[in-house]
Amino acid sequence: MDSLIQRLKALSSAEDFLLFFGIAYDERVVHVNRLHILKRFYQYLHKTEGLAGLEDVELFRRYRELLTRAYQDFTTSTAQQEKVFKVFQDAQGTQHVQLQSLRQSLTERRLPRAA
Repeated sequence: MDSLIQRLKALSSAEDFLLFFGIAYDERVVHVNRLHILKRFYQYLHKTEGLAGLEDVELFRRYRELLTRAYQDFTTSTAQQEKVFKVFQDAQGTQHVQLQSLRQSLTERRLPRAA
């Protein structure tokens, strides 16, 4: 019989994980946040101590709790608020453009182009 970890390696999508662990989910939430949910699950797994020595049944239970928690984070919040990925962590997810860069761009646009 395959171990839990081996069976998890065969899963690839958030839906696969949620189905495997028997977690009911709203397709709309998962469709918009699938990568965020998996990344948050991964973060929870790495923050949780004591998982290494557990038997498969207990490990399954703990993983299910962590995945449920990761999913629920996005049922009540947004990806921008949760800041799972670096783009949302840096500068609150906004992009900055230097004023000098804009000036340079305008100057270049005003120059006549050679035919």
